Amino acid sequence: MPVPDAVISAGAREDLALLRDAAREAGAIAMRYFGNNPQVWMKGGTSPVSEADHAADAYLRETLLKARPDYGWLSEETADDHARLSARRTFVVDPIDGTRGFLDGLHSWCVSVAVVEDGRSLAGVLECPAKHETYWALPGEGAFLNGKRIHVRPLGDTVEIGGPKPLVDLMPEAWQGRLRRIAYIPSLAYRLAMIANGKIDATFVKPNAHDWDIAAADLILKEAGGALFDRGGLAPCYAGEVINHGALAAGSGELLDVLAGVIAGADEG
Repeated sequence: MPVPDAVISAGAREDLALLRDAAREAGAIAMRYFGNNPQVWMKGGTSPVSEADHAADAYLRETLLKARPDYGWLSEETADDHARLSARRTFVVDPIDGTRGFLDGLHSWCVSVAVVEDGRSLAGVLECPAKHETYWALPGEGAFLNGKRIHVRPLGDTVEIGGPKPLVDLMPEAWQGRLRRIAYIPSLAYRLAMIANGKIDATFVKPNAHDWDIAAADLILKEAGGALFDRGGLAPCYAGEVINHGALAAGSGELLDVLAGVIAGADEG
């Protein structure tokens, strides 16, 4: 049942509406390049970024900051300005989460946008235009896909799990016979959305995920009945001085407890 309006942080509903509109248009911008061989550069020699990423990022930055000039800005494709640390709220943005998949013609990429205050997401949207899917959430109000409320699925005899093979291999022996490893999903945000939507059960997240990868999807997963934990069993904080994270576990119930135990005992790296 939705919580009373007073419990929702002031302006969060308006921020969600803003995020949804902006993400929809950014997704449309990205789709103009999808499958059309956009120009690509390499960041740090290993990570691709395309002209589609830059175009969507420029649109989001102009649109969102014009609407909320007092908010901070943190985006994968914009140089980080620590002036954002003095802002009460911050936009946390990945204009295309899953760029490798986008460039390979896979459909499981998304525009990820969130508003963060005091380290927690107050509104989150994933726009997945190639799949005709839009996910969103507000704290205490549930998670939605194309207007329909979504939930994590109950644990069954077979457990579908994603994430790095070395971490999956550390699952207790009693669970190994139940596991089915899913195909690699380049977009971490979309992988978390799959858990929220009951398509898979859980995933490990290798170290060095950044705020823009998970801030929106974390809220959507939480509102769908799941959670994202670090090796200390805590939910990540966002938009602080440190914007990357160690190994994470996502899922729900007993299974999440098992995954959290695995990353707590695993070597970080």
